[in-house]
Amino acid sequence: MTLTQPDLDVFTTLESEVRSYCRNWPTVFDRAHGSRMYDEAGREYLDFFAGAGSLNYGHNNPVLKRALLDYLERDGVTHGLDMSTTAKRAFLESFQNTVLRPRDLPYKVMFPGPTGTNAVEAALKLARKVKGRETVVSFTNAFHGMSLGSLAVSGNAAKRAGAGVPLVHTVRMPFDRYAEGATPDFRWFEQMLVDRGSGLDRPAAVIVETVQGEGGVNVARPEWLRALAGLCRRHDMLLVVDDVQMGCGRTGAFFSFEESGIVPDVVTVSKSISGYGLPMSLCLFRPELDVWEPGEHNGTFRGNNPAFVTAAAALATYWGDDALERRTLAHARTIEAALRETAAHHSGSVCRGRGMAWGLELADPGHAGRAARRAFELGLLVETAGARDEVVKLLPPLTVTPDDLDEGLRTVQRAVHETA
Repeated sequence: MTLTQPDLDVFTTLESEVRSYCRNWPTVFDRAHGSRMYDEAGREYLDFFAGAGSLNYGHNNPVLKRALLDYLERDGVTHGLDMSTTAKRAFLESFQNTVLRPRDLPYKVMFPGPTGTNAVEAALKLARKVKGRETVVSFTNAFHGMSLGSLAVSGNAAKRAGAGVPLVHTVRMPFDRYAEGATPDFRWFEQMLVDRGSGLDRPAAVIVETVQGEGGVNVARPEWLRALAGLCRRHDMLLVVDDVQMGCGRTGAFFSFEESGIVPDVVTVSKSISGYGLPMSLCLFRPELDVWEPGEHNGTFRGNNPAFVTAAAALATYWGDDALERRTLAHARTIEAALRETAAHHSGSVCRGRGMAWGLELADPGHAGRAARRAFELGLLVETAGARDEVVKLLPPLTVTPDDLDEGLRTVQRAVHETA
């Protein structure tokens, strides 16, 4: 195939400088199917990015696409604010019967705005309203979104710098094994809670990711999460789990916290909940926390009916049994083996992850960026993560075939080796 220079002029001259992913992948994509994307010149790329975790079931999944096309062809409601619709009812019934009841989770379902940060903002607002307190505790290297409330509980200095105003009413605590576990779990945190001279106002809530994706694929141990849940109970703080990127099967189970056995007070879900990459988010919480007044938190696009349709189809197709979870965990073993082999050839490197969210941290922070760029040249999309972009991050679709998974992992290994 003859490679032609893509026409990027309109993007570079008209689109804002804030654009980011397109800088790393300088081509113009035209179509996508399954685990692959194609640019306008016809070049094929294996996608281990999956819409930053929004495409757990792959691009244009045929079952979900058929459900969406059928709905649109019969003039189903597209925009409905928070009105009751048949599409919303079908999703809620499916979510209750397929996800909540089998896990004995009592949550109410709230539809905030359609993105992950909208769900986080709703969770923070609700926690402060319920407890009548302002402070929220978050963790080192956390990422919860780019709106101001979500940024306040995020750790990345570069992202926080874009706020333009002080980010207040939050306190940061060390994530699991921060500084290589030099401080015993929660010793500092609990001491500050009980010491009247610590200066820490009683928090309303603690917000945590069980796996910090943007922070570098940092994995919290189940026992650490259980200890955190116990700390929250003892000190009357709500526990909020941000499952925006790691939910919907990314770590194996539908929710990433299931392995630990905890039941958070509030859970935020987005990205792959629609199944098709359509904007949609949920804020889930215990019924006794449902203290909202009608319309007290709303948004014009909180009723994305096409997303309800594809979300219900995804639940029916993939979550009626444990086949997807078992396949995800099998793929996880393949990914881990390949990354461990790669790390063994590069001194100071380490891999970590759960399910199908994995990271390869390289000793030279610039190495990860070079490897990601080389992977693109070889026809593979991967991104970097971590405070210094020192981690090559892998988020393949959960539906990736074994052959595509092997091809992608071989490409990662080649890109890392060639850019060392």
